Amino acid sequence: MKELTKAEEEIMQVLWKLKQAFVRDILEELPEPKPAYNTVSTIVRILENKGFVGHEAFGKSHQYYPLVAQDKYKSFFLKSFMRGYFGGSFERLVSFFAKDNNLDVRELDELMRHVKQDLDQDQNKDSNGSTT
Repeated sequence: MKELTKAEEEIMQVLWKLKQAFVRDILEELPEPKPAYNTVSTIVRILENKGFVGHEAFGKSHQYYPLVAQDKYKSFFLKSFMRGYFGGSFERLVSFFAKDNNLDVRELDELMRHVKQDLDQDQNKDSNGSTT
């Protein structure tokens, strides 16, 4: 999987939210200042070439939809980010985060409690046959 540019990721965020959309629908969801219609159309075609987006033709119009799930890209991006900035170490990431945000021991304990709860919930979903 390839990393997305900032503009490509912005378009994908809209497609993940809407599930399927024409270029005009994507354009409506983008913040001001809005890019030109042709710019959005070009980015969507690039995403299609990269395998992130598919389309269904309606005459001359195309309705686009994501081929890559948001969670799958999120996982790829975070792993890539951690490798690039923290040598793949979750401990280095947490240490940086704690120092940068001046977290005290109580706040770190709270954070770890939330992480444990999320992991436990995911494990319970997996053991019940659900997919995550």
